[in-house]
Amino acid sequence: MGKSTRTTFLRSLAPWAAALLVLAHAAPARAQDDNDTRQIREVIGVYFRGHATGNADTMRTAFLPTAHIEGIRNGVFTSWTVEQYVANFRGTPAPDEATRTRVIDVVDRSGTAAMARATLRHGATTFTDYFVLLKSEGTWLIANKVYYAQR
Repeated sequence: MGKSTRTTFLRSLAPWAAALLVLAHAAPARAQDDNDTRQIREVIGVYFRGHATGNADTMRTAFLPTAHIEGIRNGVFTSWTVEQYVANFRGTPAPDEATRTRVIDVVDRSGTAAMARATLRHGATTFTDYFVLLKSEGTWLIANKVYYAQR
C-alpha cells in the first residue's frame, strides 16, 4: 500500500473509530440507566405488594420517611404522611384482591430524580398514581405520591 493509499484508508477509518469511542462510553451509561429503571420498577413493585397483602411494613419500605400521599378523596383534598397512609393497611388483603390489577405505565428518570405513573384497577375504581422518586445513598424510594380515583 502506497503512502497516499494508506492515508486515505486511515482517514476512512476515522468516523468508525469515533463511533466506537462514543459507543464504548455510552454502553456503561445505558447499563446504569437500565439498572436505575429496574430499581425504580422494583420499588413500585414493593408498593404494589403492600397493596396486595395489606401489609403496612411492606408499604412503608417503599417510601422515604418524609413522603406525603395526596389526592381528592370523597371530593375533599387529602394529604397523609407515610405513617397516616400505612395505618390504612391492616395486614389483610382486600376481599377482591384476586381481581385487582396494577401496572406501571411510565418511568422517566434524570440523574437521581424520577417519576412513575401506574394504573391500579380495584373493583369499580381505577386509580392513576403519580410517584416522584429520589435516589439517595444508592437507593430509590418514593418521595411523594399523588393519585386520581375514577369511579
